[in-house]
This record gives sequence, structure tokens and C-alpha cells, in this order.
Amino acid sequence: MTVPTQDPGYPGAGAPHQADEVRASSIGELMSQVTGDLSTLMRQEVELAKAEIRQEGKKAGKAAGLYGGAGFGGYMVALFVSIAVWQFLDNVMDSGLAALIVAVVWAAIAAVLYSKAKKNAQQIRGLKQTNDSVQRIPDALKPHPEGVTR
Repeated sequence: MTVPTQDPGYPGAGAPHQADEVRASSIGELMSQVTGDLSTLMRQEVELAKAEIRQEGKKAGKAAGLYGGAGFGGYMVALFVSIAVWQFLDNVMDSGLAALIVAVVWAAIAAVLYSKAKKNAQQIRGLKQTNDSVQRIPDALKPHPEGVTR
């Protein structure tokens, strides 16, 4: 019978203890081992959370940049549509039509940037690995109702 000190899925997990080793240890030694293992587990969980936050932050930054580009494109549409209307009324045709074509091009650019921003924003998934990992903490560490033994 072996009692693992850490989840084997973690890098640097401790070697399982044999039943004889556990029986030969005092309560203080066992508590020290459990405390050390919990400390290591918590440090690993914090590092995993940090790594996930960095990774998801990069995705969020990219989406924000694309939304910013779409916003700038929208601004350019408003600017060129305003110039187009002004030019159209001023010269009746040639100059206004050219400004309107430029505004349509900016509208297409804004639409493409918005579409990419929306796709990138949908890929942001939160701290999935950390949540999964925390749920794998052994049941022995979770509180149990009175009278229930495992």
C-alpha cells in the first residue's frame, strides 16, 4: 500500500511513502510532511494561475487592440462620410464621390477589424487549467460531514 505525498501529475512530485514508513513516523513528522506537501501544492497552483493569467491577458490585449482598430475605423468612416457629404453638396459630383469611396473602404476595414476582435475575445477562456487542477486536490483535504469516514 502506498500513500502519495503529492499528485503525480505535478512536476517534482514527491515519491510515494510505503505503509511501513508511515507507521514508523510520528504524528509530528506526518503533519510536517503534509504541511510541506500542501505548501508545495499551493505554490504550484499559484504559479499555474500566474501563467494562465499571463496567457489570457495576451489574448485580451490583442482583442482590445483590434477593437481599438475597429473604433478608429469607425471614426474614419464618420470623418469621410462627413467630408463626402460636404464635397458632394459643394461640387455636386466628382470630389464628393471620391470621398464617399474612401469612406466605404474604411467601413470595410472597420468591419474586418471588428470581426477579428470578436473572434479573439471569444477565445478568452479564463483560468481553465487552474480550476481543473484545484478540483483534483484529493478528497482527504476537503471537509466531510460528521460521522463519514473514508
